[in-house]
Amino acid sequence: MYDDTDDTGHIDDAAGPLGTDTAAQRFRRVAALFTEVIDSVEPAQWELPAPCEGWVARDVVGHLVTWVPSVVGKGGVSFDGLPAADADPAEAWHHLAAVLQAALDDPGTAARTFDAGPPGMMSVEAAIDMLVTGDVMVHTWDLATAIGQSVQLDEGIVAGMYEGMQHIDEILRSSGHYGPKVDVPADVDAQTKLIAFTGRNPFWTAD
Repeated sequence: MYDDTDDTGHIDDAAGPLGTDTAAQRFRRVAALFTEVIDSVEPAQWELPAPCEGWVARDVVGHLVTWVPSVVGKGGVSFDGLPAADADPAEAWHHLAAVLQAALDDPGTAARTFDAGPPGMMSVEAAIDMLVTGDVMVHTWDLATAIGQSVQLDEGIVAGMYEGMQHIDEILRSSGHYGPKVDVPADVDAQTKLIAFTGRNPFWTAD
């Protein structure tokens, strides 16, 4: 069972299955891993190509700090002072993650409902949990891969996300957010299957 974090922010235990913990805990774990990767990026590495076609490493962060406030901000969450990823991608991410975690940790904010667009009415907590946490997790792989690192994503969230996406495959493809699935051997691990399902080549390397 996940034991949250200690006073230093270090993740003590591995993640449990999706649903055995809270949205705040899930985001904290996923954000911590993204932070670990982003803090290891050297200045010159921000211009390295990323697995998402046409993107460089900096664009991974730029994507998150653009779309997340545009949706979650509708729920009354303020992202004032958010730096631009072009200027300081690491600081932009730290600011974004802190705002999201604070929103999840505050019961009043987390319970506030709003129109999230196509997903409909949902609470701030549900919007972050359903729309943001998984996206950050997959983009952790994008950023790590862009700078030549291997990364082990949260096993519980990977399994839950992959299972849940099977039932909305057609919707995901038609939304334009995902490219065609990449074929992988049946015996690969769940993380590889998830990355391939999102239209990424899980064996991608920069040439």
